[in-house]
Amino acid sequence: MVDDGSAAESPASAPATKTARHGLIAQILAKERIRSQAELRRALADHGVSTTQATLSRDLVELRATKVRGPGGVQVYAIPEAGAPGQLRPGGAAVPENGSMAEHTTPRLARWCADLLVTAEWSGSQLVLRTPAGAAQMLAGAVDDAMLPGVLGCIAGDDTVLVVARSEDVASGLAAHLLSLADPGARR
Repeated sequence: MVDDGSAAESPASAPATKTARHGLIAQILAKERIRSQAELRRALADHGVSTTQATLSRDLVELRATKVRGPGGVQVYAIPEAGAPGQLRPGGAAVPENGSMAEHTTPRLARWCADLLVTAEWSGSQLVLRTPAGAAQMLAGAVDDAMLPGVLGCIAGDDTVLVVARSEDVASGLAAHLLSLADPGARR
């Protein structure tokens, strides 16, 4: 049988998980100009994913999707890169460069510190976080997504995360804060 290209493309198969749905939403928003949740629900349905409006709304918040002005002045959904300068918090507020570490600590960061952080040592403006083997990416993602004040970014290996801060004071304060999140005695 020769494929003449006339058959409709079958939707890509993906597991019916929240993570897979988030990945598909990010892919759709990167390729298409989606102006409303209804349009996004239709695009997801075209890929074989059915979701409720409430679930889709939560997904957009979790992905930090915001409306931005696209070509021609049309408002479309977009997802900022994790940890990118100028990244937006849910609701569209820009990330301030001040505030306490505690104010910026997300539940995800607190959980991953409690579960994964083995050590935190700093030298100058650099902080090295150790995790069990294979867990550094999860902790680094949580640090990036928390958008902690004074943190420029981080790089993860297999069991090590390198966090670069603006100053030695930020690095030492961050080390103390993350270690406090990992301390089971500090949790209620």
